[in-house]
Amino acid sequence: MKLIVISSSSSIENEARIVTELFEAGLETFHLRKLKLSTQRMKELIQQIPQHFHNRIFIHSHHNLASTFKLGGIHLTSTHKKKKYRTWLSIKLIRLKNPDIKITTSFKTIGHLFDTDQKSDYSYVFLSPIFDSITSKFQSGFTEYSLHSAIQKTKFDVIARGGIDILSIEKANRINFKGLAFYSSIWKSKDPVAEFNKIIEKFKELNISIE
Repeated sequence: MKLIVISSSSSIENEARIVTELFEAGLETFHLRKLKLSTQRMKELIQQIPQHFHNRIFIHSHHNLASTFKLGGIHLTSTHKKKKYRTWLSIKLIRLKNPDIKITTSFKTIGHLFDTDQKSDYSYVFLSPIFDSITSKFQSGFTEYSLHSAIQKTKFDVIARGGIDILSIEKANRINFKGLAFYSSIWKSKDPVAEFNKIIEKFKELNISIE
């Protein structure tokens, strides 16, 4: 099962150091989601992370930086998918320099998992919100049965996002998600690295292998 951490949407103190420590603790995939950050600020943040970890970073904006730093992947938002030709051209140019780049996206409904208009070559897709929000009143609209059935039938590898914390791991594994994307449970913690280590231990306790 994939264990993914999505960055805080806002800047936090010592962020590059914390992200580096997460990688050192075993994080394989980090989604850098800073939609309001300028290209220059994003570039500076990536530069502060050791180069040998760059291939574990997926970027949600300023996709051209994926070529500059040979990042692991790019994530397509709804805005990117609306601008079909521009996005297609951008990906084509990125792949000229970084042919192994991976592409991911996000879905909000189960119906999207079976939409024939959706690309079939995403490495994986986020589906959200799977569980009730940790930090707000936002609630999931999915049932365990509908999720399990959809994940069994879809062509996509589905990652659970939304309300994900250490208590979600066992249920998500039972539903057969291909992975979990942690967000608030990491960044709202007083010690993000310590919280991540607890998550690692929970995976081990449940005998779930981590990708």
